Amino acid sequence: MKVKYFAWVRERIGKTEETIEPPPNVRTVNDLIAWLAGRGETYAYAFEKPRVIRAAIDHAHVKPDAAIAGAREIAFFPPMTGG
Repeated sequence: MKVKYFAWVRERIGKTEETIEPPPNVRTVNDLIAWLAGRGETYAYAFEKPRVIRAAIDHAHVKPDAAIAGAREIAFFPPMTGG
């Protein structure tokens, strides 16, 4: 699956996107965040406060407990404000 990073998540990781293949036990957005955080220092820094990270699966905003099975693209970004 393709993972995209936005705003300070992207800046901390140092990538705009990448293609990953998480292990079978990674089933939800929360699981994916925890798995990504374990991939190294930059990922750990980007996901150090997982509760503030927002996610979208295939361009639809989802909750942290959303299943990732079948996802083509998952995007991670900080909270947004509107105006």
